[in-house]
Amino acid sequence: MSPVSDPAEPQPNAVPPVPTAPQGAWAPPAVPPFGAPQTSGGTAGAYAPPAGYAPPPGYPVPAGYSASAPYGYGAANTATPTRSPALGRIALLLSLIATGGAGLVAAIASFNIGLGAGRELTMRPFDAGFDWSVLTPVREWVLMGEIAFWVGTALGIWALIQGIVAIVTRRGRGAGIAAVVIAAVGPFVFAALVQGFLTAGLAAGTGISG
Repeated sequence: MSPVSDPAEPQPNAVPPVPTAPQGAWAPPAVPPFGAPQTSGGTAGAYAPPAGYAPPPGYPVPAGYSASAPYGYGAANTATPTRSPALGRIALLLSLIATGGAGLVAAIASFNIGLGAGRELTMRPFDAGFDWSVLTPVREWVLMGEIAFWVGTALGIWALIQGIVAIVTRRGRGAGIAAVVIAAVGPFVFAALVQGFLTAGLAAGTGISG
């Protein structure tokens, strides 16, 4: 009869038992809970930019980024809107009427005023003081000259303001600049025309010119 082995004694060629994990120990998940990161092209492991990201102008698009329009916006409209030049052109037309038209009417009225006043002065005795009654025969021309002055002044101020607005808003900027210049020199042109033609009318009315 073979001797009975003691269970506590190590058995030859015995496989040691595998230790088991204690209860409550952490084990890595077999599959990531949210899936592997994906890029816009579907390659795992790369960063995916937010939808609608666009790089600044002049910079290349980095790898993995989409050069689409920004959030909430469509394609950027880089075309500059065209504005009508009518505002500047109207201001230019008004300045021409205020300077040229009013000046021409005032020149005609001034010559006739000088002509009539000169004839009236030759029929009166010489007096050191000026008698306004010499303008009585030419009161219609005086009225025309006053109307030309006030109409030219109103149109000139209008053209000046509208020309400045046209320059600032770029609605006919070139014409607006011309309107401002013409309206600014208009009063000097008006005064020169009145002075010159009034003197010529007086010379013709008094016979000084021969």
